[in-house]
Amino acid sequence: MDIIISNSSGEAIYEQIVSQIKAQIMSGQLSEGDALPSMRALAQSLRISVITTKRAYEELERDGFIISQTGKGSFVKGQDRELVREEYLRQTEQLIVQACDKARTGGITVEEIHELVDIIYNGE
Repeated sequence: MDIIISNSSGEAIYEQIVSQIKAQIMSGQLSEGDALPSMRALAQSLRISVITTKRAYEELERDGFIISQTGKGSFVKGQDRELVREEYLRQTEQLIVQACDKARTGGITVEEIHELVDIIYNGE
């Protein structure tokens, strides 16, 4: 499991960990039952606080991506297809909000955005 932390990112370290682990689960790089590194081992390898890795693992567990078992560790949870779809939808919505903000700033109309989406989505 590869995780790369960027100090120049505007995203908190624990959020970077969460988003990268989610991406690896959703892409199939990490499969149901795969063990994650212990919080302490991950903290050591990334040279960050154990508190930061604990926060990331808690969020992943809360969101239904991993399950933690006391004394055994944390493991990738079997993914409900609807949960994975919802996560993709949430991420897509965030990107669309950013794109719409830029479009408004640049004076691009909603019709032009629709046309761009149609062209890009359909691979024309």
